[in-house]
Amino acid sequence: MSIKFHLPDFAVHYNFNRVFIAMLKNCPEYFHDGLEIASFYGTFPQSLWNGGRLMSGVCDKKSAKAIVNEFDKLGIPLRFTFTNPTLKEEELKDDFCNYILRIAENGINGVIVVSPILEQYIREKYPKYKITSSTCKRITDMDTLNTELENNYDIVVLDYDFNNKFDQLEKIKNKSICEILVNACCQPNCPNRKQHYNDIGNVQRAICQYVASRSRVPFDKKRYKVTDENSDKCPYMVYDAVDVRKHSTHITPKDILEKYVPMGFEQFKIEGRTASVFNLAEYYIYYMVKPEYQDKARLVFYDQLFRNEIISTSLPGGM
Repeated sequence: MSIKFHLPDFAVHYNFNRVFIAMLKNCPEYFHDGLEIASFYGTFPQSLWNGGRLMSGVCDKKSAKAIVNEFDKLGIPLRFTFTNPTLKEEELKDDFCNYILRIAENGINGVIVVSPILEQYIREKYPKYKITSSTCKRITDMDTLNTELENNYDIVVLDYDFNNKFDQLEKIKNKSICEILVNACCQPNCPNRKQHYNDIGNVQRAICQYVASRSRVPFDKKRYKVTDENSDKCPYMVYDAVDVRKHSTHITPKDILEKYVPMGFEQFKIEGRTASVFNLAEYYIYYMVKPEYQDKARLVFYDQLFRNEIISTSLPGGM
């Protein structure tokens, strides 16, 4: 039995994930059998191509390279969330994003894509990358999904409206490369989800333009003529590790072990790139730690996490 988890985020949650990796190594008895960290997905702040979740802030190239090197040493793949659906042709030349792809092109790391022009660009210019088809595409038709699975993708992330619809899941032809998001905060069948992704993409581009301008005036979405009203007004954006269990799309650890894995699924994603430390810890422990060890694991993890934060409050390279 293989249970592969894809976890957030190698940059924003760098220290958090390094401590969790150490606990997995040092306390293997805490964790479900057959469990492995298949990748960390995310991006570095100021990445123009980023999508799915808004990433503000600044990251220098030295810090980015140091983080990539650290995870390369651990042998854990990184997958860059280059899922901005609003990209323009000229933005494929973005210096920072191309730098990231150059330093991380090792045949192990991957890229998650939505934009056809970006996907083609990466396949031609950086052929060593494993390509993932993003859930942001909102593929909700089974025939279209099976066609996507036949294309040249390493992984296809399932739209979570399929979650727990086992009559539909049985029709998926290549379950082993189908990645399932287990803790989606978005409401099932949300009518605004695709527009939300577009809004995030436009705001991300505006933030990168603002950073490049070196302006000392605070960032103002109105000044850049962008909006993310779908995000601002969405009540589900503040859902926590307990709230998401109300959704029909929520998948429990028991479901993973007793339903999904026996069906042939083995790729599972935990969302949480912008989650708080406490929420993310609850997700990790809930899904990856055996019930009888969860209380102990929580204490061990928090103890080591805050010891680590006291000793080192910065990311490698001085980010």
